[in-house]
Amino acid sequence: MTLLLWIILGVAALLLLSGLKVIDQYERGIVLTLGSYSYTLQPGLRVVVPIFQRVIRVDIRISTSDIPQQEVITKDNVPVGINAVVYFQVTKPEDAVLKIQDYTYATTQYAQTALRDVIGGVELDTLLTERQKIANEIKSLVDKETVDWGIDVTSIKIQDIELPADMKRAMAKQAEAERERRATIIRSQGELAASKNLQEAMKQMAGSGAISLRTLQTIEATTANPANTIVFALPTEVLEGLKRLAR
Repeated sequence: MTLLLWIILGVAALLLLSGLKVIDQYERGIVLTLGSYSYTLQPGLRVVVPIFQRVIRVDIRISTSDIPQQEVITKDNVPVGINAVVYFQVTKPEDAVLKIQDYTYATTQYAQTALRDVIGGVELDTLLTERQKIANEIKSLVDKETVDWGIDVTSIKIQDIELPADMKRAMAKQAEAERERRATIIRSQGELAASKNLQEAMKQMAGSGAISLRTLQTIEATTANPANTIVFALPTEVLEGLKRLAR
């Protein structure tokens, strides 16, 4: 009789211990009583009725889920390969458990569908230049659906946009042509500024006779070696300058 009593007390102690649940700060516990939702456990040491109640733990931290790369046709019929990342958080644990079978998988799949719909309605140039705007549009579509599941999509980031090889070559040629055009404009602007400066210098030197002195200095410098024979075609301005110096 004593052995049976100890067995009963041991079983009772095990049942009591199995009813003690520790809920971490980043978790919530969904309590089901005989299969029906009863309440949600908050963080700390909690007690449930063994056998009759069970606890489903839900992580309420922000989670990430990858959208694998997929080929999408843009509005201007360009096939692109795109992958993205979804950041979401459980805001209503009971809805996330009771209203959807696998909220992580469902959120990812819906985000993937929304990504295809949004990108299919924009052109390639818009996709490349307004990536964040497109990501926000995808987030808005996913939010509208997942809010009923107790899920809050905090952000969607488009990671990579892979273009066809011929499109990459065409874009590279276009970028190179644009760089050459800008370089030509810069060179022409520099030559124009230089010509204006030379023109102004010539006017000042011609008016003061300095051009004649510059010419004589050049002749003297180039005739230092007697073996050199140099022929100069003197402009009329030089002759007029020499006449003024002779006077």
